[in-house]
Amino acid sequence: MRVLVTGHNGYVGTVMVPMLVAAGHEVVGYDTNLYAGATFDIPMKKADIVEINKDIRDITGEDLEGFEAIIHLAGLSNDPLGDLNPELTYEINFRASVRLAQLAKEVGVERFIFSSSCSNYGAGVSDWLDENSAFNPVTPYGRSKVMVEQEVTKLADDNFSPTFLRSGTAYGVSPRLRFDLALNNLTAWAYTTGRVFLKSDGSPWRPILHIEDMSLAFLSALQAPRDLVHNEAFNVGQTQENYRIRELAEIVAATVPGSFVEFADGAGPDKRNYRVNSDKIRRLPDYKPTWTARKGAQELYEAYRAVGLQPDEFEGPRYRRIHHIKMLIGNGRLNKSLRWQQPEKAGQPA
Repeated sequence: MRVLVTGHNGYVGTVMVPMLVAAGHEVVGYDTNLYAGATFDIPMKKADIVEINKDIRDITGEDLEGFEAIIHLAGLSNDPLGDLNPELTYEINFRASVRLAQLAKEVGVERFIFSSSCSNYGAGVSDWLDENSAFNPVTPYGRSKVMVEQEVTKLADDNFSPTFLRSGTAYGVSPRLRFDLALNNLTAWAYTTGRVFLKSDGSPWRPILHIEDMSLAFLSALQAPRDLVHNEAFNVGQTQENYRIRELAEIVAATVPGSFVEFADGAGPDKRNYRVNSDKIRRLPDYKPTWTARKGAQELYEAYRAVGLQPDEFEGPRYRRIHHIKMLIGNGRLNKSLRWQQPEKAGQPA
């Protein structure tokens, strides 16, 4: 297929696009490149594709002509970013996403695969949550994902087929590595300080998902028979890969030599707490995930050791999304609406 991937230069997109290309799809990327200066020091597995450097809020029907499918990753990518300016979160994550789907339908794009989130479940109240469980988002980020699903599902018809992939908490090595994710962060603390540092009491549940398995889910949905994915939502992950945060900390401590678990002073519970059943996505013929938390912690540890990661890097503005955005606003490269004043260049120091 000819596929447009929005957010193709982000944490997940830089891993997903080479997989799509390797599977034989013609990919065009669309990204405003907020994180061009946040490249992790590993070789970029960059596919040779056409790229559109443009804000998702400015996309037009003309940009979408000729595509058979859209994979929509672009948006403010986590709760801290969403909390920075909730109205801006709704503008980018909700309104721009719905408009993208509407334009796609108008110009004849047949498939629309939306990167949703298990954050939709928020403060989960059931023992196990599946795709029919009630939404209970507790942040602007989570609410924006729910709102997109609720609006885009109404657009489905014989000619326009949306699919909603609710991914678990991501982890894994990427050229645009994020350190504001549980396993990535805990492993970074362990490697750089010897402490697996928990900022909460470690009691909340999380479904976790390696970004290669996440990317495989999008590829599998793209290639699946239409009747399997038409206007359907899927929890993305493996049911057995749900952990309490403290269990992840223990896995990291067992992986990184000489490290030990330590709780921050006054660490309390996190209201985001959900344990998710991901059995439904096994219906997709090509979805065969292979990653586990232990395998992922080992991958992360080896990557950090290879580049000699330092504490001020993973906790600073180079790699933490919220700090990076605040830095770009502070030095005048971005305005407060997150529009470029001075576009950042790849490899430019943070």
